[in-house]
Amino acid sequence: MGALTLTPNLMTWGIAALATLGVITRPFSWPEAIWAVIGASALVVFGLMPAGTAWEGVLKGTDVYLFLIGMMLMSEVARKEGLFDWLAGIAVRAAKGSATRLFTLIYVVGTVVTVFLSNGACAVVLTPAVYAATKAAKVENPLPYLFICAFIANAASFVLPISNPANLVVFAEHMPPLTRWLAMFALPSVLAIVATYATLRLTQNSVLRTQQVSTDVEAVHLSRTGLVAGLGIVATGGVLIGASAMGLDLGLPTFVAGGLTTAAVLLMRRGGLVEVAKDVSWSVLPLVAGLFVLVEALEKTGVLRMIADALKQAATASPTETAWGAGTLIAVLCNLVNNLPAGLIAGAAVQTAHVPDKVAGAVLIGVDIGPNLSVTGSLATILWLTAIRREGQDVGFWRFLKLGLLVMPPALLLALAGLILVP
Repeated sequence: MGALTLTPNLMTWGIAALATLGVITRPFSWPEAIWAVIGASALVVFGLMPAGTAWEGVLKGTDVYLFLIGMMLMSEVARKEGLFDWLAGIAVRAAKGSATRLFTLIYVVGTVVTVFLSNGACAVVLTPAVYAATKAAKVENPLPYLFICAFIANAASFVLPISNPANLVVFAEHMPPLTRWLAMFALPSVLAIVATYATLRLTQNSVLRTQQVSTDVEAVHLSRTGLVAGLGIVATGGVLIGASAMGLDLGLPTFVAGGLTTAAVLLMRRGGLVEVAKDVSWSVLPLVAGLFVLVEALEKTGVLRMIADALKQAATASPTETAWGAGTLIAVLCNLVNNLPAGLIAGAAVQTAHVPDKVAGAVLIGVDIGPNLSVTGSLATILWLTAIRREGQDVGFWRFLKLGLLVMPPALLLALAGLILVP
């Protein structure tokens, strides 16, 4: 009987591993979503998972789908209405011809966007704005500036609970009050943000030193529809903070805010829905759905219970060492399976094991910062990759990994040290 049970479990783990490998390496240059969907479908076809259970897994991602749709609609409307071009002109003029000043300015803006609008918004909303700024400044190599959008989206994503949807998954109904959250994560966040900036600057310095930034930038007039799009993005930030304070899911408020902003702009323009819908990166949704199904399948094999039991025993024996180990382990794991499924599994294990806040906080830091190691480590980074590809840029897995190996570990270790030092 044990062997009969083990074989389906091994097949499930194997399919999940191959599907994840496909998402990471993109064989035949097929989009990440195809590999996630193939893996999810294979589980059903081979009888390893009932179709109804797979559908339950898909439905568990509803809040994430709504969040992404709202953000992507707002971003696309803002891009088409010239908001990013207008902001780009302001940023370039403020840089006053300095490549390093422009770098620092973009980093600060990226931090603010991540903190108050989430890491997904940083990837979806800020990336096209940064590319527009580098284009306006006639920058020869925009990648040092685009890298900021990828790395700060994860490094600053635990300043507030809303800064990363994964934060809500890890703590679930045991979410600490905002005052307790800030007491726990203020120091680790500052350390992670500063460390990421320092290593990014050092690694990109050779390019920045030779980079020419034009000061001859024509002022762009912001249209009424562009202003509405901008106000919609700002209002969404307020809505998300309010929803988080009331303990509500963030998906529906974001979807409503994005839908209302899009509708208002389209009504003012008297059309354009097809053009906006055509340019939204819808493939992200089946990617997320496929990952949720893979996680559902892994849960059915009992792997979640094993992780929870091991975590509980370790935390009981030595909370501090467990915080270090769990944070580091989940950080690496996020790059093997993506931080969305890793966060779901780790969050469920944390809730099941009833571990101390320090251990739960370390897991959260690992889920948030860990993905800075690889280009497919987090959903935000995949969204970033999709955004830069639209602008004719691309970064391969190995190139990002070589940079991530320098940027991620110092930020992770300093953030974990900061967490453990907090009383």
